[in-house]
Amino acid sequence: MMTPSIPTPSLVLDAVIVRRNIDAMARYTAEHQLGLRPHSKTHKSTKLGQMQRDAGAIGLTVAKAGEAAIMAEVADDLLLAYPIVDEHRAQRIAELAGKVTVRVALDSTLAAEVMAHAAQAVGGEIGILVDRDVGFHRTGVQSAEEALAIAQLVERTKGVRLDGIMFYPGHLARKEMAEEAYVGALRGVDAILEETVEGWRKNGLEARIISGGTSPTALDSHLIKHQTEIRPGTYIFQDMNGVHGGYASIDDCAARVHATVVSTAVPGQVVIDAGSKVLTSDRCGPAPESGHGLIVEYPDAKIAKLSEEHGQVDVGKSSDVPKVGERVTIIPNHICPCVNLQDAIWWCDEGHPPERVPVEARGMVV
Repeated sequence: MMTPSIPTPSLVLDAVIVRRNIDAMARYTAEHQLGLRPHSKTHKSTKLGQMQRDAGAIGLTVAKAGEAAIMAEVADDLLLAYPIVDEHRAQRIAELAGKVTVRVALDSTLAAEVMAHAAQAVGGEIGILVDRDVGFHRTGVQSAEEALAIAQLVERTKGVRLDGIMFYPGHLARKEMAEEAYVGALRGVDAILEETVEGWRKNGLEARIISGGTSPTALDSHLIKHQTEIRPGTYIFQDMNGVHGGYASIDDCAARVHATVVSTAVPGQVVIDAGSKVLTSDRCGPAPESGHGLIVEYPDAKIAKLSEEHGQVDVGKSSDVPKVGERVTIIPNHICPCVNLQDAIWWCDEGHPPERVPVEARGMVV
């Protein structure tokens, strides 16, 4: 969808594909009786968050307190899937919890105590999910015993409410594993959750919510029997990580950077006006040597190098080469940080002029 009226470089959304992606995930979760709590860090937009809610999402996931404050405008049920250990952010979340339902995932007694203290100060209550590491090894307690200890602390502490467990199976990728090994790994995650849940049950505690993810494993979530909801983010737009990872196609990619060729002076190379301030420097996880995204019109060209304002494209293996002034469209490697670089994104719907949509939660890193 080439739109000459939109300046370059710009991030442009195909509304038809966005709706299709939203509806497909909503149908899947409804079919398997799973709650859908999309992660808003992908789109950072109240317009997109409202569309997900309208399609049946039970709430939204956020990463930071700033995002939570923005998304509370369109969702009355939020999960902050990031451990808070400082008083500043805890205070903001406690104040927000007086207006909407807020839950926080954490993996330490310090985090639980900080959240409790903040909630007590305003006479409120914050839901807690204990973060359990199931193999990604980024955050999350390492044993059922540690999860139980935090759960027991929360249960006896005023200001916080024990709601369940959060986990992130980000280490699993279907394309990189044999089918039997992949299914076995998902069942292994389920076994870790079962051990944790049983430990709580024996001590009179309940995990009412068991919240998982991710976009790569989203459509296999029914194989993890204990989870009650999922938190996919990228699925709404998709990107080259998804294409090379085998869980999305080019036709699923709704977000594309429109750029202009500004130079062809150096032999074997063209330069576009989209650099690291637009595309980010993220390599593609499943295909790290593929360059900084796919130029749809010239798939054999490779965005080989980015500086702040320039994208240097190697066209040595391309049978056709774009000309100076020509517009191209690029599917980014990783759409989430790409969105975060934009003040606004362009919404292109059939039969309507392009709409400039603000990215309200851009830069909300606190």
